[in-house]
Amino acid sequence: MTSSDNSKSLLMRRQQASLIANTGRKIGYSIFLLSLIIFAVGLTVEFNNLVAKTLTVLLIAGSVVLAPSILLHYAVRGAEREEKEQN
Repeated sequence: MTSSDNSKSLLMRRQQASLIANTGRKIGYSIFLLSLIIFAVGLTVEFNNLVAKTLTVLLIAGSVVLAPSILLHYAVRGAEREEKEQN
């Protein structure tokens, strides 16, 4: 493999990682938004066991999706910044 093939491959992987990170962040924040809506509805109507369990599941799912996505986003940004500094 030549240097240009390696850089193209690296660029493609970085773009894929960026796409995954952005999609994960959108999904994670959407899950948190949904949990806020359910929380508000639960407070106005009736905050029962089902609402509490749903909120717990949504908050855990949102954290599981969002945390790695944020880390991946910062990793991609850091790699891009480092590449700009080297060139």
